[in-house]
Amino acid sequence: MNSLYRTMLFVPGNNPSQLAKSEIYGADSVIFDLEDAVSVNEKDAARDLVTRFMQELRPTTCRVGIRINAQDTPYYEDDVKAMVPLKPDFLRLPKSESAENIKKLDKDIAKYEKKAGIKEGTIKIIATIETALGVYNAFEIASASERVIAIGLGAEDFRTDMHMQRTETGEEILAARNRISLCAHAAHVMPLDYVFSNFKNEEGFRKDVAFGKMLGFTGKSVIHPSQVPIVHEVYTPSDAEIEKAKQVVAAYDEAMAKASGVVSLNGKMIDMPIVLRAKNTLEYARESGKEI
Repeated sequence: MNSLYRTMLFVPGNNPSQLAKSEIYGADSVIFDLEDAVSVNEKDAARDLVTRFMQELRPTTCRVGIRINAQDTPYYEDDVKAMVPLKPDFLRLPKSESAENIKKLDKDIAKYEKKAGIKEGTIKIIATIETALGVYNAFEIASASERVIAIGLGAEDFRTDMHMQRTETGEEILAARNRISLCAHAAHVMPLDYVFSNFKNEEGFRKDVAFGKMLGFTGKSVIHPSQVPIVHEVYTPSDAEIEKAKQVVAAYDEAMAKASGVVSLNGKMIDMPIVLRAKNTLEYARESGKEI
């Protein structure tokens, strides 16, 4: 299992067949959803189904997270209490608006880790930010706990909160995407791009993934298996990018071996940020399974 979080595939927690097939699509992480994908009449049944599935058929080739219900719902406490003993890799908290939301979840996870005999800090947190207030507080949310490994934008709820008109290109949420990416990097956690819900629009989706990568996102939440390979393809460095990165690193290493303070490649100066990006590209390629 690689260390990447390029894709997080949402799987309805009340659908046995989809739970059973969730691992086969090659996503880096699957998220068993107890929130939006489950009606209020099925919350308890979904929680029980996910519990039994995790106990008997937990995926082993990808990370497993659980999207619990928000803290302002009557399902939150039961979700945390039931899910923590299953030892998921992370819990994903919707409607994250403040550092206090994250601190409460941290405290609640710790309580049930202790009861289950799980080492404190084992289960991580991913925060979904879905309101104007949440976007405004993105850095505080991202840095509220050492458990936080990522923050992501819940675009549909954010649009509703902002009274925005939805577009297929997502122009209206650009400022929010920029802020999520900025605050995540500032807090040294992963920025996760939003769900592109029209999975039949492959061309639009591919463009959206590439644009998110350009904005600094390191992964994307997806709702359909067909979206997984597209995200992986876009995020994985191409052969040309890998070759260029290798040349940059080689030129840097040669300059260092000669104790030269000047590094150049093909007549262009190379400074340290370029070298670091090249090394990151090569490391990412390795993690993606490409031979370097």
